[in-house]
Amino acid sequence: MTAEGKNLPATEQATLLLLQPRGFCAGVIRAIEVVELALKKLGRPVYVRKEIVHNRHVVEDLAARGAVFIESLDEVPSGAVVIFSAHGVSPSVREEAIERGLHIIDATCPQVTKVHLEVIRYARENYTIVLIGHRDHDEVIGTLGEARQTIRVISSVEEVEALDVEDPERVVYLTQTTSGPDETSEIVAALKGKYPGILSAPAQDICYATENRQAAVKLVAREADAILVEGAGNSSNSNRLAEIARRSGTDASLISSAGNIQQHWFDGKEHLGITADASTLDFLVEQVVERLRSWGFASIREVEWTKEDVRFALPAELTN
Repeated sequence: MTAEGKNLPATEQATLLLLQPRGFCAGVIRAIEVVELALKKLGRPVYVRKEIVHNRHVVEDLAARGAVFIESLDEVPSGAVVIFSAHGVSPSVREEAIERGLHIIDATCPQVTKVHLEVIRYARENYTIVLIGHRDHDEVIGTLGEARQTIRVISSVEEVEALDVEDPERVVYLTQTTSGPDETSEIVAALKGKYPGILSAPAQDICYATENRQAAVKLVAREADAILVEGAGNSSNSNRLAEIARRSGTDASLISSAGNIQQHWFDGKEHLGITADASTLDFLVEQVVERLRSWGFASIREVEWTKEDVRFALPAELTN
């Protein structure tokens, strides 16, 4: 116990294991830069459909600088600038924006755009498309809009049994970019059991950043007594990271800020892993680290799974 009567970790050498990579991915960086550049080049306000990325700190900062976040295009004045978020939109949203004469700037992550293009291709070739993902996620909603009649969205092995397709010989599966590789592989195995001739995309849909952050959690789960995941509760990326830690046998807590942490979570624990979803700012992780250091985690060690150096080009209308 400290002088203030608070519990400390098991030893004075309790260690924080900072996972690498963590935080922003190339798609998130690009989306934020799109809004920043639009404000700089086109002036305020610019309208952003939905959250540009699933992080309230990012959204609040951009809002303070002149971005107006809206749920529906009805909220955008005719002729104004509208930015589509990193999660992508359905063709009907794009068509509505064009009809209303809005100046469209697309911040959709290229990884998500890849899945949209795959849907268009396979729909034209009369395949039933099984989309592995979460129905209420913005990315899946946008992807579904490309070919609503031919897409079947599933999120579990149990749902494979209930699938009904027109031609079992013409089935392909695609995935939400932020799906968990382990969870997805189980569903894929069930799909292949039911439809032996099922096709997959030429290259996997799960994005590099999602895969890397999840692999880092698995690595640290062997050593950590618990893992903290910093991110948004509505982020698929964040929730999958916490789930993977738990499935690896390690306690995990999802937090949105240092203020969410409860000290009693770490009573007697010596090794605590820290990661962040692909939409989380570095300074938020730093705040978590400082709070935990004040509670007795005196040692900090970086644990690197891999290095990331991916960059995505910005829309031409903002760079010319």
